[in-house]
Amino acid sequence: MPDPIAPLAVSAYTATSALGHGLQAHLDALLAERSGLRPNAFSSAPLPCWIGQVDGVESAPLPEALAAWECRNNRLAWLGLNQDGFLDRVAAARSRYGAGRIALMLGTSTASIGATEEGYRRLDPDGGLPDDLLRPAIHAPHSLCAFVAEALGIEGPCLTVSTACSSSAKVFANAERLIRLGLVDAAVVGGVDTLCDSVLFGFNALELVSPEPCQPFDANRRGISIGEAAGFALLERVDAAPAAPRLLGYGESTDAHHMSTPHPEGLGAELALHDALARAGITAEQVDYINLHGTASMKNDEVEAALVSRAFGARTRASSTKGFTGHTLGAAGIVEAAITLLALREGLVPGNLGGHNPDPDCGPQFAWHNERRPLRIALSNSFGFGGNNACLAFARAEAAA
Repeated sequence: MPDPIAPLAVSAYTATSALGHGLQAHLDALLAERSGLRPNAFSSAPLPCWIGQVDGVESAPLPEALAAWECRNNRLAWLGLNQDGFLDRVAAARSRYGAGRIALMLGTSTASIGATEEGYRRLDPDGGLPDDLLRPAIHAPHSLCAFVAEALGIEGPCLTVSTACSSSAKVFANAERLIRLGLVDAAVVGGVDTLCDSVLFGFNALELVSPEPCQPFDANRRGISIGEAAGFALLERVDAAPAAPRLLGYGESTDAHHMSTPHPEGLGAELALHDALARAGITAEQVDYINLHGTASMKNDEVEAALVSRAFGARTRASSTKGFTGHTLGAAGIVEAAITLLALREGLVPGNLGGHNPDPDCGPQFAWHNERRPLRIALSNSFGFGGNNACLAFARAEAAA
């Protein structure tokens, strides 16, 4: 087991998803138990399913100074950066530490592949990309990080993490290591993924997409609902923001059992969980709430429900919030981290929206509707394709102290 780490302050965070722009929109939807899912009218060909589409992306072009990065994924990133005063908080950190002492770690599954899809649909007669899409930088996997680094004016280590659905959870671990080693003084972490045909039809080809709104942990679930989102957080040492919530610990694992199916006994997920508890210096009994990965796919929910039942007592509350946002893929880790931090701040256990007929593997830990209770410590699970697993541990500042 790893040794405990020094907690980090989450001095700012924000999220943009199908629930709306910014933290207040997310809190309002959670309190109302209102989903952001809608019938699919996005894909270039008919596909009967429900999606978590963000409003306003098409009508939010990038500023002229950043126009070279124009694509749907970067527009969504720009929307996310402009929520909850996040740009101002990063600017203050840049003034405090210097641009070269702030790292940038972002997760994404598809980067700006939507722009590449558009280019292939509009090839010139000679088979080349159309002139307006002859911008190699936006067709690269690192497009998102390169754009955000320029938008924020930071010059520290810059890393794109693409480990499927755990991508924007693993960035917290990368950032902690860089800060602990003294290579940087702060880090911007997060993730962005936008809807595109490759994702919608790719998951549908795997027979993982539900024709109706997803139903996490429901015995009659039929698959996932795909969403899009952007989220960001600023991590600093605790003395920089003593009243801010804390990243207590993290756990990572790769079980490599199967390209798209979790280990049947959840061994990789359990390793990530135990490592997160060890780095946080806490026991399972101290965890008040778990934001579950809970995609509404058959095997994922079965394995995760069994893990919760054997690792936690009935006092710990657990739920998936993908019934609110859809599965936002590479952005799921950061969006659900933001929701977990909101839950801690508000003393709110979000209900497991969409689950009406509990799967038999679900134990008494599951919260099927909103609950109000004091929350001090919470986990956020992100278990991706290929067995790329991450678990994050957060706490209120007074609980960490």
